Parts: sequence; C-alpha cells; structure tokens
Amino acid sequence: MAKIIVKNDILEMMLFIWDSVSQREKIGETFIIKLAEEEDMQYLYGENFDKESVRKVLSAISNREVLNKPTKEESRFWNNNMWMLEDMEFTNMMIAPVKTLNLDEVKDKLSKDEYQIIFIPGHIDEYYIDDNKLIINFFKIMIDMFGGEPPKIDGKPLKEYVEEKLMSM
Repeated sequence: MAKIIVKNDILEMMLFIWDSVSQREKIGETFIIKLAEEEDMQYLYGENFDKESVRKVLSAISNREVLNKPTKEESRFWNNNMWMLEDMEFTNMMIAPVKTLNLDEVKDKLSKDEYQIIFIPGHIDEYYIDDNKLIINFFKIMIDMFGGEPPKIDGKPLKEYVEEKLMSM
C-alpha cells in the first residue's frame, strides 16, 4: 500500500502572510525570502518568475505598493494573492479542504511506494508532476460560498481531481 503525504507547509506560511497583511501588520523581508527559498516553491520558477519575483510581489503587497513592470507570471501571482486578502473567511474556506484531504481509499490503487501532494501558491499552471510529487496550484481551488458543493479544481471535486492525477502518475 502506498504512502500519501499531503504537504501544506507553504500554504501555512502564506496564510501567515495573508493574515498579517489583512491586519495591516508588516511582514519581515527575511520571512518572505525564506518562503521564496522553500524547496517546493521551485516548481513555480522559470524564465519569467523566480525567487526574486516572489520577494518582489509579496514585499509590494506587504508594503501596499504598486508592482512595477511585472511579468505575466508576477502579475498573476500578485492578483491571486490580492484575491486571498479580499476575504480571509473565504481564504480559510479554501484552505480547510486541503488540511483535511484524506486519500486513504486510493492508496491500494497506486503503483509507487510514496506520493507527495504539495499545495503551493501558483501563478499560471494548474499542477505539475515531478516523479512521485503532485504539485497543485492552490489558487485553482474553487469553493461554493454557500457550502452546497465540494471544493473543485477544473470542475471536478478536489478529492476526485487529486485521485485522478495520482492515478496518472
């Protein structure tokens, strides 16, 4: 039976940032740099978005400054983070299903010994696959504000979406 690890460490760091900014508290540059240097953040990095992009965007948000000359990815990252700040209750409604995601019933169907599901604050792509790691863009989770529907990604319930991606690995 496969072992499935759901990693939401980066989301916890982001939740701290979103909560602090929403309460008009200053975020230390050191914390933002530490977040940008987290190993799992590497999946976002490429030609137009890197550690400096994360620092630049989150610093601008923290300092309530305009983002100067952003790339498409930086602009999307900025917009996604600002969206989280609009309503912290909404943000918490998005995070709750990630924290309680249980995939025990799919373990028997998987071929590898261990899988990691990593939620990160992405920009463009919906997900990435790297060997036994499924990296999901947290911002792609859509929730029903009235609680009638389960959280979804790409129109599929979150759990079903994750199971489908795991089975394809």
